[in-house]
Amino acid sequence: MDQEIKKTDKVLEEDLEKISSGEITKVYPIIKSGDWVGIKAGALKQTLIGTQEAPQLVVGFGYDTPTNFVFLMPKDLEGKDPNKVLQKAYANLEAVDSEFVVSEKLNGKVLTASGNDFSAEKILSQKHMLLAHKLLDASELLVSIPRRRCMMVTSKSVDKETLNLFVALHQNAWKDDSYGNAPIINALFVVINGEIKGTITME
Repeated sequence: MDQEIKKTDKVLEEDLEKISSGEITKVYPIIKSGDWVGIKAGALKQTLIGTQEAPQLVVGFGYDTPTNFVFLMPKDLEGKDPNKVLQKAYANLEAVDSEFVVSEKLNGKVLTASGNDFSAEKILSQKHMLLAHKLLDASELLVSIPRRRCMMVTSKSVDKETLNLFVALHQNAWKDDSYGNAPIINALFVVINGEIKGTITME
């Protein structure tokens, strides 16, 4: 066990060294559940759902190192303009390639964009979500990001059969820990004009 801790510490030290040396500079927004340990640790965050006191979903900001995400703490912003740091993080997210795949099995009524480190975070990209509106020819979307690296989208006005299948796919992904992707939220997001306008909690 001690050996494992030492190994983890060594990897973390190497990651921090790469950040301080300027080898790793890019910060990204990362969606985390309301029980994320980083909240109590004081990590820099924006509350996406819930309140500051009782967050259900937050956006943390971290360096994407080869082995881990190293999250920003308030001290990391000393001498920097916080707004510029956050703007740059969202710009870095925009630059991440993520393409929608149209589900042939579901008659083109469901889109997936999964497998990338920031697949779920692309819900924060209006440009990405506007493309989903266009591909589905829908003014309102239902978006599922049950776990990291996972996104599924359908039209809010889709037929009942497809909606039931979509909900089942969401629930399966929510319960499936076989890929080791951290859970985000058991809910569907309502997206209008490329922006999150509400959530529908799943049971």
